[in-house]
Amino acid sequence: MDVLGSLGTHLACAPRGRDAELRGVALHDPAENTPAAAGDVLLGLGTPSVAAAVRLVASTVASAVVLHGKPPLDERVVAAAKKSGAAVLLVDPSVPWSQLANVTQTLVNGGTRTGDLFGLADVIAGVVGGPVTIEDQQSRVLAYSYRQEDVDPVRVQTILGRRVPEEARRALDEFGVFTHLASSDEPIFVPKLTPQLGNRLVAAVRAGRELLGSVWVEVTGPVDAARSAALVDGARTAALHLLRSRASTDLERQAEADLVIRLLDQPESADVARLGLPSADLRVIAVQAHAGEGEHGAAVLAFQRATAGFGWSRPGRSALFGNVLYTVIPAADDAVAWVRSLVRELPAEATVLAGIGGPAEATQLPTSRQEADECLALSTGVPVVYDDAWAQVLLHRLAAVAEAGRLPTRGPISTIVRHDAENGTQYATTLRAWLAAQGDVRAAARDLKVHPNTLRYRMQKMSEVTPLPLDDPDQRLAMAIALQITR
Repeated sequence: MDVLGSLGTHLACAPRGRDAELRGVALHDPAENTPAAAGDVLLGLGTPSVAAAVRLVASTVASAVVLHGKPPLDERVVAAAKKSGAAVLLVDPSVPWSQLANVTQTLVNGGTRTGDLFGLADVIAGVVGGPVTIEDQQSRVLAYSYRQEDVDPVRVQTILGRRVPEEARRALDEFGVFTHLASSDEPIFVPKLTPQLGNRLVAAVRAGRELLGSVWVEVTGPVDAARSAALVDGARTAALHLLRSRASTDLERQAEADLVIRLLDQPESADVARLGLPSADLRVIAVQAHAGEGEHGAAVLAFQRATAGFGWSRPGRSALFGNVLYTVIPAADDAVAWVRSLVRELPAEATVLAGIGGPAEATQLPTSRQEADECLALSTGVPVVYDDAWAQVLLHRLAAVAEAGRLPTRGPISTIVRHDAENGTQYATTLRAWLAAQGDVRAAARDLKVHPNTLRYRMQKMSEVTPLPLDDPDQRLAMAIALQITR
C-alpha cells in the first residue's frame, strides 16, 4: 500500500488488517470465472457496476481485491468485504489495468528479489563450480553464493564491504575487464592479478544494450565451454531479476521519500514506524551534490546511493527535495561517517556539501531539518554538525537579519567599518581581536602578529573616530556580534 499509494490507490477497507502476506496476482475474467486463490491480489477487471463489485468481493477467497473507483467505498461493497474478509483497494480510474498489473506483479512476486538473487548465486556456483558474487555497475555486491569457503582475501573484503576493494578494482580495470563487460556478453577469464586476487570468470548482466551488472565466479583456472555457457545462462536470469528489482526499488524509493517529506513537514501526522525508525533520538542530514554542468544529476545519484545503502545495512531513510537530499538517521549512528560513505559512492569529481541537524524526537524533526539546512549553508566540503557549529549558525542567522535591514545600520561598528573602507585602516580587525582576547593586549597583538604598542596605538586612534564604550559589558557583546556578522 505504501508503494501503490503513489499510483492513486486508496485502501478502502481491510477487515483482517494490513498484516496479510500476499503470494500471487490474479485477474478477474467474467467470461471464464477463474477463481483466485487465498493470498492473491485479485485485479477486478470487468466490474462496471456496484452490483458486480459486490458479487466479486463477496465470493472471493483472495486476500485483496483491486477496483477502479474513487473513495468512499460503497457501503454494499464494504459489507461484502466483511463477509469474505478481503481487503478492498480503490484505484483512480485513470490508472490503466496494464500498468497496475505490472506494478502489482513486481511488488508481490518480486518482493523477495534479494533472496531470489542469492538463490540464483547458489545455483550458478553449483553449476559453474566456484563461489559467486553478483554485482552492479559500480562493483557493489547485490548477492553472493552460500559457498564461500577457501576464498581469496579480495572475495572476503568484497562481501564484507559490499563492494570490490579499490586496489583490486584498479587491477581489473587495467586488465580490461570493465571494457570487455561494456561491449561483450562472452565470459572473460581473469588470471591471478595480485597476491590477494585469484582467478575469476566474469560475465556481463545485460538488458538489451544496457549493462546492469556482472556475475563473478572464483575458479581455479580456465573453464570448459559448458561451464562458460552455464554462466551466460545465469547472467541472463540475473538480468530478469535486476530489471524487476529496479521497478520495485523505484516505487519503494518514491514511497519512502513521500513518508520522509511528510515526517519533516508534518511529523504529528507521519508514522515513523513505517520507515523502520525509532520515535526518538533522530537527526536530519541535508546534502547537496554537484558534478559537471548538470543541475540535479549528482543529487539524483546521491539519492539513489543513499536509498541503496552502504555495506549491508541502511540506517537512514531519505528523500530528494529539489536539489537537497534529506536523510533521517538514528542519532546513535555516526552521521559524519554516513556522509563520508555517501561521498565514496559518488564520482570523484563530485562536490558534496553536508549539514547535520541536532538530535530530536520525531515531532521535533522540522527543527533538526532547519538546523541541517543552516549547517549546509556553512559547509565548504566538510560536514558541519549543529552540535559543534551552533554559534556559527546563530551568527549566520543574525547576518541574515542584518541583510534584511532589521539590525541597526548606525553605531560605532558601522562607523569603524566605513572608516576602514575610506582610509585603508584595520580598526575593525583590531577591535575584533581585542574583544576576542577579552581586553588582553598582548594576546590580541599575537593574534594579529603586530607589536602590543601598535595595537594600543590603533585602539587610541579608534576612540578618536567614534566613542567606544569598552567598559560596558552589554556594549562589548553587541560590538562583538556586529563585528562577526559584518566580517
